[in-house]
Amino acid sequence: MSLRRRSSRVPQLLLAASLLGALLAPPAAATSARHSPSGATDGIGGGLPLRVATYNIHAGAGMDGVFDLDRQTAELRSLNADVIGLQEVDRHWGSRSEWRDLPGELARRLRMYVSFAPIYSLDPAEPGGPRAEYGVAVLSRHRIVSAENHEITRLSTQDPNPTPAPAPGFGEVVVRVRGLPVHVYVTHLDYRPDPAVRVAQVADTRRIMAEDRGPKILLGDLNAEPAAPELAPLWRELTDADPGAPTFPAQDPVKRIDFVAVSKDRVGVRRAWVPESLASDHRAVVADLLLRRR
Repeated sequence: MSLRRRSSRVPQLLLAASLLGALLAPPAAATSARHSPSGATDGIGGGLPLRVATYNIHAGAGMDGVFDLDRQTAELRSLNADVIGLQEVDRHWGSRSEWRDLPGELARRLRMYVSFAPIYSLDPAEPGGPRAEYGVAVLSRHRIVSAENHEITRLSTQDPNPTPAPAPGFGEVVVRVRGLPVHVYVTHLDYRPDPAVRVAQVADTRRIMAEDRGPKILLGDLNAEPAAPELAPLWRELTDADPGAPTFPAQDPVKRIDFVAVSKDRVGVRRAWVPESLASDHRAVVADLLLRRR
């Protein structure tokens, strides 16, 4: 999704928020967007600092299985990130998350913009009610100027006899960082031991990202470790911001399946780390990046 190609679609996007998710503009968000925690001016070499994070929020539940959005809000706030990719996000999905709009609530609490990309959007439990949705989201201190919910290959968890088929839930937004358009993608790849679906998803991801120009950041739960063969094609164009620590399970983690990855030609990684937390069954990955204007 190039900014030039889709910037004219922003008004339609705002009108179609029910399809792509909520785009919220909290009263103070525009002010906070101008002040990155990693610096407000160009860094060494003329780069722009940006702190990003990825976090699988387990539908609001901690490692203890208890739904606690206050706990997760506190954890997300402590990351002090400019842009956060979220996975396993419920929106009026069910009783496990109290039928609440998690992306909307988190955006309001953190005073950030949000774009929600549902993987599943089911008919309301009651006539006239909101649709039951589950997917991924991007929270951003910087204004979201465009968004899209791409289809990639999926094996549905809602179909008793699924076959691999294109389905939504690969979210993309464009944010402007001091005037520079930055493409941010958020994804959640297939969890099954057989890597076949992930192989197709990686191919889809690379095809979609190849359409865009400029700095690119991929945030997600890839359900595979860095050296997994199915992820190898990603590392042709992307750099893995390796935090040097595992992310799953949150208590005594043994493997890293959560990633921040950036385009090699336009984004540098200053440092990356994994905060200790039991607010979800995953730990977050946080990275301080340096965006290159050209």
